[in-house]
Amino acid sequence: MDFDDDVIPLIGFGFAGGIGNTGAVCGAVAGAAMAISLKFGRAGSMEEGFKTFSVIQEFRRRFEDEMGAFTCRDLTGLDLTSNDVQQLMSSDIPQKVCFPAVATAYRLVLELLKENT
Repeated sequence: MDFDDDVIPLIGFGFAGGIGNTGAVCGAVAGAAMAISLKFGRAGSMEEGFKTFSVIQEFRRRFEDEMGAFTCRDLTGLDLTSNDVQQLMSSDIPQKVCFPAVATAYRLVLELLKENT
């Protein structure tokens, strides 16, 4: 699939802070689910869809094993719906939590794509 280089970051921006700074699912996890779905999706049967779910479930298990959680709130220890977002931006949490979460998600997606193709 070909995509304009600017499209994916624009689509994924709303995942930041656990879906719009709500502390929900880590944006790296949501983006990983999208990437896995791009590869496997549900092009035909529900069986194909269940394979996609299986790969995403394995991704989540591995991510949570490595990172200790899969929600932004649990990963950062902050409530981003409050003023904690200012605390986040002025702290080392992005470097210590967010960037490693993105790197971990990226690596795990590549591993799972290789294992399942």
